Amino acid sequence: MKIIDLLKSPKVCISCELFPPKKGSELEHAQEIVRTIAIQGVDYMSVTYGAGGTAVGKSVALVSEIERCGVPALAHLTCVGADEEKIEGVLDQLKAAHVQNVLSLRGDLPQGQEHPLGDYAHASDLVKKIKSYGDFCVGGATYPEGHPEAAGLDEDLEHTKMKVEAGCDFLVTQMFFDNAMFYNFMYRMLAKGIHVPVVAGIMPVTNLKQIEKIFTLSGTPVPAPLRAMAERFADHPAALKQAGMAYAIGQIVDLIANGFTNIHIYTMNKPDIIGGIRSSLSEIIRC
Repeated sequence: MKIIDLLKSPKVCISCELFPPKKGSELEHAQEIVRTIAIQGVDYMSVTYGAGGTAVGKSVALVSEIERCGVPALAHLTCVGADEEKIEGVLDQLKAAHVQNVLSLRGDLPQGQEHPLGDYAHASDLVKKIKSYGDFCVGGATYPEGHPEAAGLDEDLEHTKMKVEAGCDFLVTQMFFDNAMFYNFMYRMLAKGIHVPVVAGIMPVTNLKQIEKIFTLSGTPVPAPLRAMAERFADHPAALKQAGMAYAIGQIVDLIANGFTNIHIYTMNKPDIIGGIRSSLSEIIRC
């Protein structure tokens, strides 16, 4: 199934993100996580690609397992440093695994490098390649606070529009923790003429280190209430996890109430997180 068909439905769509294991010996455990999440009723699962495509074999193995479980898989694909032959090789593997959905990403630049190397300078270039190479449904990333490398949000939205004009079918946001900021971002998207479905990215914060890492890697602002919550329960892991889940669930309920029904959960490979969220939203999802 193509994800765009799920996103255009009026029903609430809950998806989650997984990452491949660093060690090959852990692949079986990661596949078991896929099977556990699949029976919890998620609408689709995405799998990250790994820095520079270093985990491409394990990523393909996981998306294959997702498809075998009867759940649509969304395979991340990054192009930084990649040539055309490498990209075509990965796309051929995805076709063989019956994967129909790809998330097109530039990927992080190596430390100290200012400009992308390889045959594809931008994610929009990769979108065009994927669209021309097969009958894929293609998603792209968008950043409610603006990409860290962009001069400002308006410039970043111009890049987002380029992805859509290149053939991007839908967009998935970077994680955010302030819904008011997201709503403002959506108005600005519409003003730019961007009308494809947007999936809201939510990450339940379950430990204090996550907050520092989120800010360091993505520059995503952490609202004072969330930081206060994390600091208050920092020495009580079970309490912090419960509080972080409650915060994320509050965000999701507010999003759904305001008409944003496509939600992507950054689960950090923890089935109990997506299971707990779906359980808490059981009646809301049915509305």
